[in-house]
Amino acid sequence: MGLTACGGGAEQAGSSQSAPMGTGAPLKPAVPDQGEADSGEEARPEASAREDGEKDTATAQISTFALDVDTASYGYARRTLQEGRWPAPGEIRPEEWVNAFRQDYAQPSGDGFTVHVDGARLPQRDEAVLRVGLQTRASDSSERRPANLTFVVDVSGSMAEAGRLDLVRSSLLKLLDQLAPGDQVSIVSFSDEARVLASMTPLTARDELRAAVERLSVAGGTNLEVGVLAGYQEAVKAFRPAATNRVILLSDGLANQGATAWQTISDQVKEQAAKQLTLLTVGVGRDYGDELMERLADTGDGMAVYVSGEEEATRLFTTQLPATLDLRARDAKAQVVFNPAVVDGYRLIGYENRALSTEEFRDDSRDGGEIGPGHSVTALYALKLKPGADGQLAQATVRWLDPDTRTASESGKSLDSGGLAGSIWDKAPVRLQVDVVVAAFATYLRDRQASGTDVRDRQVLGMDLQTLGEHAGRLAATSEDPMVTELVTLIDRAKAVG
Repeated sequence: MGLTACGGGAEQAGSSQSAPMGTGAPLKPAVPDQGEADSGEEARPEASAREDGEKDTATAQISTFALDVDTASYGYARRTLQEGRWPAPGEIRPEEWVNAFRQDYAQPSGDGFTVHVDGARLPQRDEAVLRVGLQTRASDSSERRPANLTFVVDVSGSMAEAGRLDLVRSSLLKLLDQLAPGDQVSIVSFSDEARVLASMTPLTARDELRAAVERLSVAGGTNLEVGVLAGYQEAVKAFRPAATNRVILLSDGLANQGATAWQTISDQVKEQAAKQLTLLTVGVGRDYGDELMERLADTGDGMAVYVSGEEEATRLFTTQLPATLDLRARDAKAQVVFNPAVVDGYRLIGYENRALSTEEFRDDSRDGGEIGPGHSVTALYALKLKPGADGQLAQATVRWLDPDTRTASESGKSLDSGGLAGSIWDKAPVRLQVDVVVAAFATYLRDRQASGTDVRDRQVLGMDLQTLGEHAGRLAATSEDPMVTELVTLIDRAKAVG
């Protein structure tokens, strides 16, 4: 198997970067060190997407990106496949697929990160996969600080479809039962205009909040801009310095009034994010504005999730959300420095819209990712190794700011070539094997449709759907993980759709 990169989003997926490693596709070369890892003159991240394979000696050795715990891409693509449709290439972000799966990394004892680095050799000569895993300490809702939650609910006409507003309403009612007495909730609805149904109300007045939820009803168009801004206004008015202050947008993301482009709305959200307000976007609906919701979450120092049914919504609102309201880290970033004496070339799988330049790693004014309790973040790299070379492969470092004091901290770990498992499918950890299958499946779905090419007779990422299904089936039995079992059915659905 040759593992290729997820180089480029939908607009780049048809480029030479989608060719498998080992077939002459240009890799981003590792080159001799030009000084300290964070002091080189580096071009902007988009330079790595050049199709001419130009060797840029200032950028080749270092990979830097903001952390991302979004999982909406996987959730929505899963629903799309289950309904017999092929996901749109622009909606597939492989890193979100990988991060949707359990990793089982060791947790730190404090509020920072553990750094996990491992990898395995691939069947092709001198090729390998490297995994960088980051993990925060979990907590339960009894340990967290009080929360101010402002729910911004889309009640436009498109939300009338089953599985949209009805799912949002039932989810909010369940969440109200899980929150603590010290929490406060505000509810804002929007269609053509925004309406405050409940100003910031303590959970001791649950009946008032339940009544506000029951008043949510469908009417009008979708002015998402006015709804988001009204929600932030409510959150700012009720801001509590000692609490977690979060805006939660629940919508299908299909804006059709006011500003409808994510760039315009994001500019306004960015101003609010600087006030220590984080944004969670919860997507619903068969038709879903994925890009808008994902970009808003990134700009709003938060995360994007997608729920397709009652089971997922119950898990999110009764278990995951109450336990992850706190933040463990602000503006978290990762940097991986490769040893050019051992690594000839590399590609980062995914994270295209989270790429940073080298100097931005320690520029604490540059936005990173916000990470909550118990979250894991995984990055996969495809490596081309120098024949016969031994020694350190790479050094991975994570940098983050304390959520309250904004004090910067770093943690890191390295991996030598001798630490690589001898074979990805025979000797690598089960979770690493699952990550490789998930990433390969994601890029298969994305790159096939984006390039407009029929790939039934050729392999993408070194694995066709038949091979992916075989590996997934074996791993489902080994891992006893329901999500891996579901992955087998999704691959089967892709076979049927394709």
